Amino acid sequence: MTIDWAAYDDEGCYDELVGPGGQPRPPAEPLCRYLGGQEEAELTRHRDAAELAIRTMGITFTVYSEEEGSIDRAWPFDIVPRIIPAQEWQHVEAGLKQRVKALNMFIDDIYHRQRILKDKIVPRELILESRDFRPQCVGAKPPLGIWAHICGTDLVRDKDGTVYVLEDNLRVPSGVSYMLENRQIMKRVFPELFAESVIQPVDDYPVQLYETLAALSRRRTRRPEVVVLTPGIFNSAYFEHAYLAQQMGAELVEGADLVVGEDDCVYMRTIDGLAQVDVIYRRIDDTFLDPEAFNPESALGVPGLMRAWRKGKVGLANAPGSGVADDKVVYTYVPEIIRYYLDEEPILPNVPSYLCVNKTDRDYVLANLDKLVVKPANESGGYGMLIGPAASAKEREAFAELIKKNPRNYMAQPMLNLSTAPCVIDRHLEPRHLDLRPFILSGRSTYVTTGGLTRVAMRKGSMVVNSSQGGGSKDTWIVDMEGH
Repeated sequence: MTIDWAAYDDEGCYDELVGPGGQPRPPAEPLCRYLGGQEEAELTRHRDAAELAIRTMGITFTVYSEEEGSIDRAWPFDIVPRIIPAQEWQHVEAGLKQRVKALNMFIDDIYHRQRILKDKIVPRELILESRDFRPQCVGAKPPLGIWAHICGTDLVRDKDGTVYVLEDNLRVPSGVSYMLENRQIMKRVFPELFAESVIQPVDDYPVQLYETLAALSRRRTRRPEVVVLTPGIFNSAYFEHAYLAQQMGAELVEGADLVVGEDDCVYMRTIDGLAQVDVIYRRIDDTFLDPEAFNPESALGVPGLMRAWRKGKVGLANAPGSGVADDKVVYTYVPEIIRYYLDEEPILPNVPSYLCVNKTDRDYVLANLDKLVVKPANESGGYGMLIGPAASAKEREAFAELIKKNPRNYMAQPMLNLSTAPCVIDRHLEPRHLDLRPFILSGRSTYVTTGGLTRVAMRKGSMVVNSSQGGGSKDTWIVDMEGH
């Protein structure tokens, strides 16, 4: 039995591949035609081939559970790609560049003149009470005035086709290695499809990342020493840390491998003695980075690292303190931040949001918890949030108490009807909700990945796409219609 697109039920959502009446969207026509000619058994065979490739390539992620501790699992992957036309992507790319530029200006202002606070565009107390505001960073001057060199911005599409920014990840954004590996899997399983469409490549990311990092070196050397600082093998993103280090030709190090010398330079311990490090791509949260400056009990960081960074002896990406713009409450002010620093209208809209710290908004949220998604300011991975329509009355009552107790820590958004795409479920195709995380590199120039990591809620009807919560992923194709 072959796929009948006319019988495909998009559940009233915007589907990324299939339009009304089961008609493929123009950039997806070659793919839908190919899949439409596949027997169910062939579809299953392709899925099995992808799963074998994942095991062979050793692509894993770590899930934590109270019962079993941390478990390494094979990366959950769906073989039907998500397709976006290149013309639409140009608009998205421009919006992402605009947004990250304004956010970097905001972070730099917060740690220097604080003009945006003095002008009352953003309330002072929201920043100074933020869990991610770092007094240790006040007055610091990172190279090029850039704080968030690597940003992962989450995008969603609503039922009317509008693309919204859901959140910005400016501290230690993860997932780009899976974007790269997804493409490699697809090339193995469907080589013939890459001859059918003009699909923009993603494999230049490691080179772009290295060049962005190398630009932070203050030492004049032909090839700066860049290292990736990992918390270690038990971290959920360790696969990514090792993968990116290998792809860049950089050393993968832990805190114990580094030492700050009497000259305030950072050195790496090697079998030949100490070697100077120019730039650290750190995958450790601020508070564990330097026990002298932050948590004195941290065994993951490097004593004296903040001192070395502030003196310009080593580059750090992302810079400590970048998370002040990562706060989901600060997110609600990003359109004003763009207008303030760039004197431009935002290209990409925010999802409409309610700040629980404001009494009018808080009263509305408490009265409409059954219709809203409520998020804590600083959590990630889908943790700590309330999906109102799916919650029980008891859960909503408990969450209402949390909001009343600490309104600064919560914001709410309407429940969006996220777009869908076909996924292989058992032996046929069903729609599943998804989002998209493109990655933006900021250095001497700004680079945006062509597409990003598409994350999929593999449970029917679920809107939670995080892999830690049972989500999966797809390859993302930016298809050039004119070049074919």
